[in-house]
Amino acid sequence: MWDPGELVNRRRSAATAIALVCALTVLAAPGQAYADPSPPRSEQRLQEVRGEIDALYRKAGAATDAYNLAEERADKQSSEIVKLAKEIVEGQQRIEDLKRRIGAEARAQYRSGGLPPEAKLMLSRDPRHFLDGAGRLREGQQAAKGLLGELSRTQTDLEAYTEDATAQWKRLESSRKKKEAAKKEIKKQIAAAEKLESTLEKDERERLLRMEQEAEYRAQTAWLDSGALGDAAGRATKGGEAAVAFATAQIGKPYVWGAEGPGSFDCSGLTSQAWLAGGRAIPRTSQEQWKQLPRVDVRDMRPGDLIVYFDDASHIGMYVGDGAMVHAPRPGRDVTMAGAGSMPILGVVRPDK
Repeated sequence: MWDPGELVNRRRSAATAIALVCALTVLAAPGQAYADPSPPRSEQRLQEVRGEIDALYRKAGAATDAYNLAEERADKQSSEIVKLAKEIVEGQQRIEDLKRRIGAEARAQYRSGGLPPEAKLMLSRDPRHFLDGAGRLREGQQAAKGLLGELSRTQTDLEAYTEDATAQWKRLESSRKKKEAAKKEIKKQIAAAEKLESTLEKDERERLLRMEQEAEYRAQTAWLDSGALGDAAGRATKGGEAAVAFATAQIGKPYVWGAEGPGSFDCSGLTSQAWLAGGRAIPRTSQEQWKQLPRVDVRDMRPGDLIVYFDDASHIGMYVGDGAMVHAPRPGRDVTMAGAGSMPILGVVRPDK
């Protein structure tokens, strides 16, 4: 477990280190050397292009969340259909068994002239036989009534299972359609972003990357200066430590939409698998993680908490302490460490609260 005082000092020093790394990255970026005679895009135009690319990847991220949710629901519905199918088969077998038993009772009565043996005993002149027959007749009647009642209940259950299975199948088909629609949308937005990026010269892509790094550095610095982080010196739980260890071990692996390891991840695939390693199963998508998990104040963050970004909760990362988080950014990027305040924060959730 981390010492709170030490953690505060580490956070401050790490925050300074993050700022220095970002600044050095910006300063060390290749200078402007234009080998191509065509006029370079202005800084303003490149900023506009960066905004367009970011918007396209944000749309792809939102579509990825929709795809993941549809896939999760489809898997759940498929499992439910399999379960209902087993219950239907068992119900049908039960009905067949009850019908055979009722049929056997009817055939026995037919062979005895329409009267069961118990009824014949009741007609005996011997009082002992009469009393014995009366008791057995009541038992037989109750047994027959029980068989008919059980048959009726089983048939009702079977009808309910069939209706549930039909409803689940319709929902499964709906989830599959949503999943395919989301898949097309993801590919469309990523293709548009890649097409736009492909129009840039090499030096323009380098300038664009530098702009992105500068924007993240400014956002992180402003966030730290605002005091929004507070002390945030909470200690990670054992589960949180395991989740952080898993997430940071994935640094360098590529972002792939819909992926949840082991070779690649999307943002919520990384957080959900990290917390699975931490002993907690959490929702698959960033939006459902935001909706369903307990919320905590940013000032109370501790390692392992999940930071949700943007108004639509379309991105998520894991806080690792010292003002930093680990996340899977977007297509074309790898799992990496970044400033926790480098993007607009919607809120923080805690899987093990």
